[in-house]
Amino acid sequence: MRIIEPHIHMYARTTDDYEKMKGVGIEVVVEPSFWAGTDRTCACSFYDYFNHLLNFENIRAKKYGIRHYTFIGVNPKEARNTEIASEVIDNMEKFLNHPNALGIGEIGFDKMEGSEEEVLRRQLRMAEKLEMLVIIHTAHVNKKKATERQIEIIKEEKITLNRIIIDHNTEEIMDLSMNLEGNFCGITLYPTKMNASRAMALIKKYGSDRIILNSSADWGKSYPCNVADAASEMLALGLPKPDVENVVFNNARNFFSQSPKFNV
Repeated sequence: MRIIEPHIHMYARTTDDYEKMKGVGIEVVVEPSFWAGTDRTCACSFYDYFNHLLNFENIRAKKYGIRHYTFIGVNPKEARNTEIASEVIDNMEKFLNHPNALGIGEIGFDKMEGSEEEVLRRQLRMAEKLEMLVIIHTAHVNKKKATERQIEIIKEEKITLNRIIIDHNTEEIMDLSMNLEGNFCGITLYPTKMNASRAMALIKKYGSDRIILNSSADWGKSYPCNVADAASEMLALGLPKPDVENVVFNNARNFFSQSPKFNV
């Protein structure tokens, strides 16, 4: 089965992972910007990271027959450092012009403190201005409250909904994400977030038209082939093949293909 991995942090993975991913049918990976394990101490460290994703990681993936695309942004965990975050956003557009940059992300809330909301708003406005895609991170704590506020901000900023994916959905917030209408909804297969059987229950409840599965594999205990494994498990449990194809390939292709830079 053809697979797109729409949210993964290959910066934290080895080349063995690329070999495994190619072997299970993953054709494309999309890597949003994220926290590097420690807070960055200056804007230049963000720029070095963006350059790595845009100008090295795509070459590494290509060696294993996988296309690599990137989302650029100030991640939620570092959005409270107002001075650095502001400087990075001021200089982000030149990175977004890169042929492998599809949009802005992952952005959103971490603790809903300090300048997190203003950093989110500024990046949403930039995405709308440039007609680029957005990956929204939903918080690990106070998840429902944070998601409700993120959705309010999206509406207040009048962001084009079909260019947004709200990610890391669970049973607690799936209604909120799906009721926004027009956007896509990500489900992350990760030990601390969601497993395949729970994801399958949500697909059955809400339908497969707007749901996209991802692994969000990173520094933590995670696995870059989770989407492929979930596809096999869901088929074995009786989820119709068209639904499985939607959540592991078709919907991601439709979402990312809104960018003229994206090519499967």
